[in-house]
Amino acid sequence: MKNLGIETLDVFCMSRVDPSVPIEESVGGMAELVKEGKTRFISLSECSAESLKRGSAVHPLVSLQMEYSLFSRDAEAQGQIDACKELGLAMMAYAVLGRGMLSDQVPKVEELAADDVRQRLPRFQSVNIEKNLGLRSALETIARRKNATLAQLSIAWPMAQGKRAGVFIVPIPGAKSRKHLEENVRAAGIVLTAEDLAEIDRIVPPDAASGTRYPIGQMHRLNM
Repeated sequence: MKNLGIETLDVFCMSRVDPSVPIEESVGGMAELVKEGKTRFISLSECSAESLKRGSAVHPLVSLQMEYSLFSRDAEAQGQIDACKELGLAMMAYAVLGRGMLSDQVPKVEELAADDVRQRLPRFQSVNIEKNLGLRSALETIARRKNATLAQLSIAWPMAQGKRAGVFIVPIPGAKSRKHLEENVRAAGIVLTAEDLAEIDRIVPPDAASGTRYPIGQMHRLNM
């Protein structure tokens, strides 16, 4: 807070569930920060629906942060979206552009910096990337029909999914330039009808993307 120059955080989010600590204890510790006035609200990230419910029983949570995109729909199958609806929580969807796979220009793996995390992500590896680029091309057809960029379609989609599910889903895309920021904001004006969503589901159904969203050795840290 000193570095940020503020007295109170708006939301303090625990990035991952510690498997060695009961979620009730973790949320209880975070609740102390609310009592001390260090944060107004608390939330969890990448936890299971069960952990979300158990944590909410200790202290009110305001949101769940989770990777959710046209290529990553775990939150549907694993029950997190249903849990958010039941508990009245928002969901903050990160990596909505598929870490660049659904942006206007797909990054070339061979051109990524050595410390770029995508160098290690399965979906960017040669065994998977050809299929994922094929899905991307199909989605571009829908984006053009909506007079939108693929990035805008990818940002509008989780918001539309949230409306369909009765959950407030907030996409949190990155933006390295003002141009990208303004483009991202315009995505809020894109209306995806039930027919649009059904067509997208046909083109990119759940689990259509090739490769896990994190390296296999890291997947055990999710949905805990």
